[in-house]
Amino acid sequence: VLGDLNVTSITPSSMQLQWSVPEDSFDSFMLQYRDAQGQPQALPIDGESRSVTVPGLSPSHRYHFHLYGLQGRRKIDHVSTEAVTGAEEPEELPLPSEKQKHEKPQNETPPSDAHPVQAVLGELRVSNITPSSVGLKWSVPEGSFDSFMLQYRDAHGQPQALAIDGGSHSVTVPGLSPSHRYRFHLYGLRGRKKTDRVSIDIITAEEPEELPLPTEEPQHEKPQTEAPASEATPATAVLEELSVSSVTPSSVQLQWTVPKGSFDSFVLQYRDAHGQPQALPIDGGSRSVTVP
Repeated sequence: VLGDLNVTSITPSSMQLQWSVPEDSFDSFMLQYRDAQGQPQALPIDGESRSVTVPGLSPSHRYHFHLYGLQGRRKIDHVSTEAVTGAEEPEELPLPSEKQKHEKPQNETPPSDAHPVQAVLGELRVSNITPSSVGLKWSVPEGSFDSFMLQYRDAHGQPQALAIDGGSHSVTVPGLSPSHRYRFHLYGLRGRKKTDRVSIDIITAEEPEELPLPTEEPQHEKPQTEAPASEATPATAVLEELSVSSVTPSSVQLQWTVPKGSFDSFVLQYRDAHGQPQALPIDGGSRSVTVP
């Protein structure tokens, strides 16, 4: 049985939804909705999750979300909710100077005596860069935040906002353009109030030339040919067959195995419907990915 579907966070371009499962369990979930152009969208969610952030929405637009609980491929329960995204994101606040940034907590000390520790954001750093995505990470050396908000402008100059739960200290920003400069602003929130901010400028990687796709025969022959040269390493890492585990009109879930050795990370490359190359970084412990 699915519990109520609730909206826990709203920005001009995203919504965070959460739900409960008061009885039994589901193998997976499926969130369906129509985008601002009226096109149906479907987002597959693993069975352990109880919340999801839906990105890429349009400001001041009403969305009707349907969450399905699945056992196998069968939809056995369904809850719905509707909500309106926030208004167009206002202009970015001017970046505070170092002097202003350090003075701000001092000025706020008297009213915040009720809080034992003033929450402080550590430096915003880059953990990964590809032509179409950036991985960011940060620390919270003092106190804690209820949530975070990452704001930036896309390659067309449109403001984007990504809501992040308070327990996370990293995020991957997908859908970026190659060789483009982005300025990211990370806000720490207590309730709905932005209490601290750190920023960083990043240029995405240049798009590499696509390697030709190997045919099945050379792909299987390559490890045999290279075996003598790789005997010095304890184990040669090997990728097993890439298979599709779930398909919707707007997403595909892929899975694979690593029968021998291990990899530090993976990169999934493909071309979108406009022929533009895309690259999705994946951590080395993962064996599946959903391409939205």
